[in-house]
Amino acid sequence: MIEIKIKKELHGSIGIMNLDVDLEIQRKDFIALTGLSGSGKTTFLRSLAGLEKSQGIIKVENEIWQDDKTFLPVQKRKIGFVFQDYALFSNMNVLENLLYVNKDKKLAQKLLEMTDLSALKNRLTNSLSGGQKQRVSLCRSMMNKPKLLLMDEPLSALDPSMRIKLQNEILELHQEFETTTIMVSHDPSEIYKLSNRVIVLKDGKIIDDGKAKNVLLKTNGSAKFSFDGKIIDIIKVDVICVAIVAIGQQLVEVTISSLEAKELKIGQEVLVSTKAFAPSIKKK
Repeated sequence: MIEIKIKKELHGSIGIMNLDVDLEIQRKDFIALTGLSGSGKTTFLRSLAGLEKSQGIIKVENEIWQDDKTFLPVQKRKIGFVFQDYALFSNMNVLENLLYVNKDKKLAQKLLEMTDLSALKNRLTNSLSGGQKQRVSLCRSMMNKPKLLLMDEPLSALDPSMRIKLQNEILELHQEFETTTIMVSHDPSEIYKLSNRVIVLKDGKIIDDGKAKNVLLKTNGSAKFSFDGKIIDIIKVDVICVAIVAIGQQLVEVTISSLEAKELKIGQEVLVSTKAFAPSIKKK
């Protein structure tokens, strides 16, 4: 079990705020950490990793990583960290990147086989595609058989098909090595597929904590579905208006009234929902 009770002042989306997290995580959990940008997600991961100092206690399976007297340096915390920007050594080939962490060639070969990278083991990492680089980064993070695997939006820069493939590989590695995993993600389908628990941060505080189905499948009234989006254009078409809304990586058109068009602005974040299959849009 992991016990976390930490506080840290930071600059967030509302200016100066306090990261204040108190939670327990069970061994082999897959936690999805989500919330708006600037809510403290990355700082929380970096504090767990020992890359940033915070006040409070971090205890992992009865080992103190941090308290009033102890601060275990990052190299002594048995963690794996997968960054969005890969953080690979460009002057080393794929296999050398893995062996830099741990000289266990058998483990390295197993990880490369699990992620279909064996044929690329002698390639320099700067010659790989984005998806291949992220798979190498994932393998490297598992080379020390971490007690805790931390991932900061590792798949956000990848195309949908590669993202799905890597989701499957992440889940396979998580189960094979029985690690405890915390992954920052804003993708509802990814969160639903991978995690057994979702924690939502807002302004440094936990505002929701539960199973993905309970946290994500929330609608108002009789709405059939709802999505967060951002208005990128409002177009007048004859007697009606159409709002162009970005939802994730997709654009949707939503018919709105002239009155709604006056109240809504380009760049505004909105909630797009439907009732009886008729989409509607309103301010968040």
